Amino acid sequence: MLHRNVFVSWFIVGIEECSMSTKITIDGNEAAASVAFRASEVIAIYPITPSSNMGELADEWAAAGKPNLWGSVPRVVEMQSEGGAAGAVHGALQAGALATTFTASQGLLLMIPNMYKIAGELTPTVFHVAARALATHALSIFGEHSDVMSTRATGFALLASNSVQEAHDFAAIASAATLAGRVPVLHFFDGFRTSHEVAKIDFVTDDVLHALLPAERIAAQRARALSPERPVIRGTSQNPDVFFQAREAQNPWFDAFPTVVQQAMDDFAALTGRRYKLFDYVGAPDAERVIVIMGSGADTVEETVAHLTARGDKVGLLKVRLFRPFAPAALLAALPHSVRSLAVLDRCKEPGADGEPLFKDVMVALAEDQAGTAPHFAAMPRVIGGRYGLGSKEFNPAMVCAVFAELQQAAPRRRFTIGIEDDVTGLSLPWDAGFRTDAAASAFAAVFYGLGSDGTVSANKNSIKIIGDETALFAQGYFVYDSKKSGAMTVSHLRFGPQPIRSAYLTGEGDAKFVACHQPLFIEQHDVLAHAAPGAVFLLNASLPADKVWATLPAAMQRRMVEKKISFWVIDAYQVALDAGMGRRINTVMQTCFFAISGILPQDQAIAAIKRAVEKTYGRKGRRIAEQNYRAIDATVAALQRVDVPETLAAPDAAAGAVAIAAGLDAFTRRVTIPLIQGKGDALPVSLLPVDGTWPTSTARHEKRNLALEIPVWDEKLCTQCGKCVFVCPHSAIRAKIFPAERVGDAPATFKHVPARSKDYAPGTHMSYQVAPEDCTGCTLCVDVCPIRDKSNVSHKALNMAPQPPLRAQE
Repeated sequence: MLHRNVFVSWFIVGIEECSMSTKITIDGNEAAASVAFRASEVIAIYPITPSSNMGELADEWAAAGKPNLWGSVPRVVEMQSEGGAAGAVHGALQAGALATTFTASQGLLLMIPNMYKIAGELTPTVFHVAARALATHALSIFGEHSDVMSTRATGFALLASNSVQEAHDFAAIASAATLAGRVPVLHFFDGFRTSHEVAKIDFVTDDVLHALLPAERIAAQRARALSPERPVIRGTSQNPDVFFQAREAQNPWFDAFPTVVQQAMDDFAALTGRRYKLFDYVGAPDAERVIVIMGSGADTVEETVAHLTARGDKVGLLKVRLFRPFAPAALLAALPHSVRSLAVLDRCKEPGADGEPLFKDVMVALAEDQAGTAPHFAAMPRVIGGRYGLGSKEFNPAMVCAVFAELQQAAPRRRFTIGIEDDVTGLSLPWDAGFRTDAAASAFAAVFYGLGSDGTVSANKNSIKIIGDETALFAQGYFVYDSKKSGAMTVSHLRFGPQPIRSAYLTGEGDAKFVACHQPLFIEQHDVLAHAAPGAVFLLNASLPADKVWATLPAAMQRRMVEKKISFWVIDAYQVALDAGMGRRINTVMQTCFFAISGILPQDQAIAAIKRAVEKTYGRKGRRIAEQNYRAIDATVAALQRVDVPETLAAPDAAAGAVAIAAGLDAFTRRVTIPLIQGKGDALPVSLLPVDGTWPTSTARHEKRNLALEIPVWDEKLCTQCGKCVFVCPHSAIRAKIFPAERVGDAPATFKHVPARSKDYAPGTHMSYQVAPEDCTGCTLCVDVCPIRDKSNVSHKALNMAPQPPLRAQE
């Protein structure tokens, strides 16, 4: 049994020291950080999404006094920028320490000057990077490889992980290789898609790390330290007479490094049974069409290749592990002699270039081999290059099939994009959105709609860990965040199955066997049942009793439930949480519902596991919080109700379910802003997007998120009109207005207004405090800051929270 809490999950208790089959359930950031922490003495950090968790975990582990491999607690220091973190690492390395850092995107760019120095001085270290888009025409916090590609010339080796398991394993392999070969390593994996994916993996034990990091190599790093006991000069200025020669003097180290990395991979395989190569080929031994790729997209391609080869297609996949130093001989050796065409996919864009980096390296390797005396292929394969997945754009098996189909064309496009509609330069490939692999069909998929900070994501991470720890099933969880993070919709995609899960893409429409909506207001704005499979289970958090809920659902949702024969369940999770003393935190309630009706685990076993998870998560915060969660868990099953879904419905109204769009909108708002708000941005073609990132202002006013369960209600008789509520509202959802009294003669009866109290206003001036209910997020800051209380009832203020739905029309 594994015992861990949120920040020491890699410490294994009660297992055999050298067990190679220990399973743990963690995300990619923790997978990399757990190895980096144990293999380091100094860790310099500065947070940047999506790599922040690695630094935060290291900081927590150090604060808790957890030791590294050699029994000392690593020194973790937070600097004032990523440049400072890289400088601190550089200094620690020059003192002979084992040091590391974590970063992404612009943070990595700030480290580049130090990276040139570290590599130029042949200093062993590993930088762990959750690869993320660079800010160009716009900021993007999401995953791609443009940041990593900006470091190609630094002299750092670039080692790519494709999954959570590989992020864990390659962190160890990189640590071993850099000590053996003296070339620093940038170990990277896809931001969010891998860094935030939760998966069940094999744990790399301390014994394995000790074997990979022998004492003599660590001693060699110590011996190279700048020390007054062995005085040398390093980092001098060189003139034109010798600088060039000194740069070329390092060639043997970089030439040898691919062999060093492969040896580290082989040593790792001998210790764990998990084998890797610099270039791993999977697919038909006589493949004619092959995709070359690195990062999480490789897992999606592998799943698709398995599906296609089972049907006789001669296709394959070449996974690129070590991108720098590039090893052409290893690439060629991995490819079957039968290959006739290759598609090289890059997760980045280099404007103005005639191809992206991986494509060009593969092209050069093939061309130089073909020009040699003993070429690998009888005729050089045709090579095409494509871009995919920029800014975490979806990349799924249907898109992989489209690339293979393009390779089959007599004259395929030399350059292409996949995953978007490019109606400007015509580079995009069409794909069949209905395509599904055998692996996708065999897994149990579940989708959960929640609100950032409502606990939905945390609950689902716990669910993944419970299933991973309590069963033999493999488990995967991925969480789609809006860039607004807290207060925006989150969509959790969970998968479980008896086989390893390589589905590095979102659950498709019609594929989820379980769908839950944790925020009832979402059903008015989003098609939450689009992911539901026929016969799926749908769980809705609703305040109404089971016999009243059906009539309140949108007509389109009712039709979908009848057509798909969906099993419908409801619970008033907020009431259960309130009764248990948990306020509005419904995560434990909804998690219990999932296990109670999904059938993934026997109910009693699931309830016991949830309570153990509560003890691990909240036990340190005091018994009161844990007991509140226990009460909520026990009350949930009784409060869960099934809703009868009719077998048929009356003929639908043609206008039912139509989305109302305000009249008089400009073309940009109508064609771009409104589809974005409706969650249809993926379908927007290239031609509609501004070329330089310049957008019109005031478009956010059309986004009525309708998040608040409660909104402030103004008591005009008590209010002193101080205006603090208006000042403190972070979304300007409450406004004060002054106007002549005669202007409100035809105002609705519910419109509140009173004479202005200030003498600065002319006689007859009235004031109103108005709340926009669909813009309010229910944060309660306005109520908290309100200084006026009713003397006869001190709990009553001039602003008080009240349920939103009854007030929406009035306000």
